[in-house]
Amino acid sequence: MQLIPHQDSPRHIRLNDVDNVAVIVNDGGVPAGARFEDGLVALEPIPQSHKVALADLATGQPVIRYGQVIGYALEPIARGSWVREAQLRMPSAPPLDSLPMADEVPARLEPLQGYSFEGYRNADGSVGTRNILGITTTVQCVAGVLEHAVARIRSELLPRYPNVDDVVALTHSYGCGVAITAKDAYIPIRTVRNLARNPNLGGEALVIGLGCEKLQAEQVMHEDDASVDLSEPWLYRLQESSTGFGEMIEQIMALAETRLRKLDRRRRETVPASELILGMQCGGSDAFSGITANPALGFASDLLIRAGATVMFSEVTEVRDAIYMLTARAETPEVAQALVREMDWYDRYLARGAADRSANTTPGNKKGGLSNIVEKSLGSIVKSGSSAINGVLGPGERYNRKGLIYCATPASDFVCGTLQLAAGMNLHVFTTGRGTPYGLAMAPVVKVSTRTELAERWPDLIDIDAGRIAAGRASIEELGWELFHYYLDVASGRKRTWAERHRLHNDIVLFNPAPVT
Repeated sequence: MQLIPHQDSPRHIRLNDVDNVAVIVNDGGVPAGARFEDGLVALEPIPQSHKVALADLATGQPVIRYGQVIGYALEPIARGSWVREAQLRMPSAPPLDSLPMADEVPARLEPLQGYSFEGYRNADGSVGTRNILGITTTVQCVAGVLEHAVARIRSELLPRYPNVDDVVALTHSYGCGVAITAKDAYIPIRTVRNLARNPNLGGEALVIGLGCEKLQAEQVMHEDDASVDLSEPWLYRLQESSTGFGEMIEQIMALAETRLRKLDRRRRETVPASELILGMQCGGSDAFSGITANPALGFASDLLIRAGATVMFSEVTEVRDAIYMLTARAETPEVAQALVREMDWYDRYLARGAADRSANTTPGNKKGGLSNIVEKSLGSIVKSGSSAINGVLGPGERYNRKGLIYCATPASDFVCGTLQLAAGMNLHVFTTGRGTPYGLAMAPVVKVSTRTELAERWPDLIDIDAGRIAAGRASIEELGWELFHYYLDVASGRKRTWAERHRLHNDIVLFNPAPVT
């Protein structure tokens, strides 16, 4: 990465020697006539995080960033010009039938030993970073009653059980009015089931149903499942009430108190860092995402993999255009083929709605300098670091091995977070350039800003400022180690993220590609 270093001078970042565009670093951008240290002169005002042409680009010439083609010039673009989205033709998505398949598997990284955190050991062997009572649902019909009950549990019961961190209602929009036997209905069904098995719920999740819904409680909890405790009452159906609302609340609170007693007896114990299950995501991305925050996450990901942990990255439309770089890193041809399978499924899913991966980019992404989904994807995959990809999960599946795992999800922040929780995530990290107060109730969310300006403007929302990398005040390696230690502190409960302190919790949002009746 080439950075023009002076704080008060026009600065740009060129990531690869073959790049013919660079990204403007200065807060507020640069004016026309600004001269960079390498002699480049801006021909017009260029906003921060947008691209400047480093050479004259002819019509049809590839525009290169990250050492990869992000588009083709639709008109001549002079050296020093602002390279705009409208001037680029987006490349076609890489064909899935001619990808490199486990051709460049990275060598196994040297083990990293001696790191640990304080977690809650569960009966099935998993480890929670928080000790939460989860109450899941079979249908949206019960959400209002459950939310009322949870408010009373939190105010009346939870203070009696100081070792329990919180009580969370796992409400959702599924369960009835849906084609529950449709081809793709297994995705929301297994998501609901696996959410209740998340390590942070300690195997003590309860189920609240209505009684007449299509999704029955037995589909959410299975008798032979070691990850949940069904030895004591775990289910209440509202239609069993004979006296109405008051009885419903009393029954739910009685069930909850039984579980709170058990959870309150739990204590943190020292466990190896290998028990961490980190989910990575980005939202409100900008052109700095692939320069600062995501590379730091990638370095920290490699550290966690070396320590034996599980790290998940996701968002199908944000890896689709860089899939050739991932299949080459797959540990085996079977893992590479699983990546292709998930890309193909999602291509066909989008096509059913007359859309494609280009629908991903938002106005905020574009204002933040990202011209198209190709450029966004190349910055997104940097989160995955340099390790071999060890496994692939379909939407709603639960983790089944350690290592670097691709968890196939939509790119929607809320759907991706929900699916990573279902996969078993016990700690979440979220990078943002434009800014978002995103949070989850079931797992701590570490918020990392791509730019210092955002971190300074939102000091009580951003946990880690990765913009220091662009300013030359920290290296990717230094910030990666900082994140690694911060993860372990948050997992141990020694530190609380801003989203936790403010109780900023986005809704659980299921991915349901099946019909609604």
